[in-house]
Amino acid sequence: MSTEAVETGTEAPTGRWATVQPWLSLVVRVAMAVILIAAAVPKMLDIPQSIIAVRAYRILPEAVVPLVGTMLPFLELLLAAFLLAGLFTRLSAIVWLVMMAAFMTGVIWAWAHGLSIDCGCFGGGGDVAEGTTNYPLHMLERTGFVVLGTYLLIWPRSKFSADAWMRAA
Repeated sequence: MSTEAVETGTEAPTGRWATVQPWLSLVVRVAMAVILIAAAVPKMLDIPQSIIAVRAYRILPEAVVPLVGTMLPFLELLLAAFLLAGLFTRLSAIVWLVMMAAFMTGVIWAWAHGLSIDCGCFGGGGDVAEGTTNYPLHMLERTGFVVLGTYLLIWPRSKFSADAWMRAA
């Protein structure tokens, strides 16, 4: 801390940021993991419904729909584990952002094609009654998720992470 900072009782903004950022990154990392777990578990408990949710978008070839519907919750859970552990955090943020881009593309596709579907993001999914889908709210939620991923991409260093442990070793 500089003499001026001691005299005024303030730290330089970089000093404060250097203190706060790893804790904030930890909160973001854990929040992303919780979101992924909340998305994965219901799908893992009902794989056939997960496949129906993927099929409802009418964007993937039918030959790959069962594979995507089956594997997606396991990928989400694996990514959650990496985030909870703080392992390969920047790469995890990139995977998260790619997934969010894919989900947002699917929603835009469904919206543009006049489909009325439940996204199946947190279980369920498939065709729903006309007027029950709120695509703008769904896109706003996904935008918030993109903000989380972007933050972690830029500032991946966090408290209690395997990445920090590996750097120190």
